[in-house]
Amino acid sequence: MRIMGLDYGSRTVGVAISDDLLLTAQGKEIIRRKEENKLRKTLARIEELIQEYGVEKIVLGLPLNMDETVSERSKLCLEFKEMIERRTGIPVEMMDERLTTVEADEIMNEARIKGKERKEYVDMIAAQIILQDYLDNKLDR
Repeated sequence: MRIMGLDYGSRTVGVAISDDLLLTAQGKEIIRRKEENKLRKTLARIEELIQEYGVEKIVLGLPLNMDETVSERSKLCLEFKEMIERRTGIPVEMMDERLTTVEADEIMNEARIKGKERKEYVDMIAAQIILQDYLDNKLDR
């Protein structure tokens, strides 16, 4: 069994996949789209990755406000969750993703990733952080 972590953005979805032992999360890719509401190809790619890696559960970052209230972006993520579940039949668990972008920035600083390259990696690293946090703290072992 493997778990997929997703960081849903306005034009991208960062993807991470766990190892078979559910110990570590590895960043896999960033799925890009031209328009925010054009999700058909994004969902198709997620389905392909589910098949390729044998994913049985998905963890999707939920961008709450700092006071833990639901934001407009949170509502879009919850709609995306419903789309994934309908299309794949795989359960999607929401995971608080506050401060994951800050953590991703710190990781990129340590790795000396600069300028335009940062945009190439931030969503994938955020997905990896969301999934690793789930594996470390939420998974019933």
